[in-house]
Amino acid sequence: MSLHDYDEDELVLPRVALAADEPSEILRYAYDSFRAGIPVALVTLVDIRGGAARAIGAQMAVRGDGRYCGFVSGGCTEAAVAAEAVQALRKGHDRFLRLGEGSPFFDIVLPCGGGITLSIHILKKADPVGHVLSNLASRRPATLRYTPGSESMEFGGEGSRSQAGWFDGTFITHYQPRIRVLLCGGSVELTTTAAVARAAGYEVEQIDPAVDRNAFASKIDQFSAVALLFHDLHRELPLLQAALRSNSFYIGALGSRRTHEKRVTLLREHGCEDADIARIKAPIGLFDKARDASSIALSVVADIAAAKTRVPQAPLSYK
Repeated sequence: MSLHDYDEDELVLPRVALAADEPSEILRYAYDSFRAGIPVALVTLVDIRGGAARAIGAQMAVRGDGRYCGFVSGGCTEAAVAAEAVQALRKGHDRFLRLGEGSPFFDIVLPCGGGITLSIHILKKADPVGHVLSNLASRRPATLRYTPGSESMEFGGEGSRSQAGWFDGTFITHYQPRIRVLLCGGSVELTTTAAVARAAGYEVEQIDPAVDRNAFASKIDQFSAVALLFHDLHRELPLLQAALRSNSFYIGALGSRRTHEKRVTLLREHGCEDADIARIKAPIGLFDKARDASSIALSVVADIAAAKTRVPQAPLSYK
């Protein structure tokens, strides 16, 4: 299938192919469509005026047959955006689209009251997207560099920053591996938290409490959250020590404040520094005094999500 298979006068009704906002799923949809010979455009949110439902860098993948996935707003404009992307595919040229405030489309009003600008780029090669997908599969960050002047998109390596934006006339989109939640314990809290974390879209691993600490440490990276849901401090200790030596963005441990005081004493006896101990969120979770397994699970997953948004990010210089 090629662009020539579409009649410019033929009505194409945009329709959702995959309701997803996980970047790797959107890129995979674009990559697989292109490799299958189906024309596809990558739509990117490149500017926000006022409020917006999505962050800079949010994306959609739109095929020439009108099927699309991803979100650049709250779901109210995606079909209209897909229709514009189909027209761009038929014309064979990239374009920008303004919606909401400052837009010529008066019938498309964003609920947030602001305005957004979208770039619509017709994919001309699969390799840049393929490189990003390969990096993410290896749990490494990646970037795409879009240059409107040449209507080109290139793989930009891993990148040293994590926020999307314009830089010297090129829009850089950053991608990070999916958050991995490592859960360890032997209680009902573990299975319930695993279910909630998966429902939230996180990659989840339930760790055998008897795992070797080095094997456990090898699973942890900067995109990992560690939640230890033990009721026994001594069984928890080896894994907690391994987590404290890692660059995990979140380390939480089950137990009351009194239990945590005992934990701190035990860690100090085993040579842990106070600065490392301070990384532990205990009692674990976003809200205190959760008692039943469901409340604990919700509290833990919400705390992990909140912690991820607090990770410092160096902004790009927009130009």
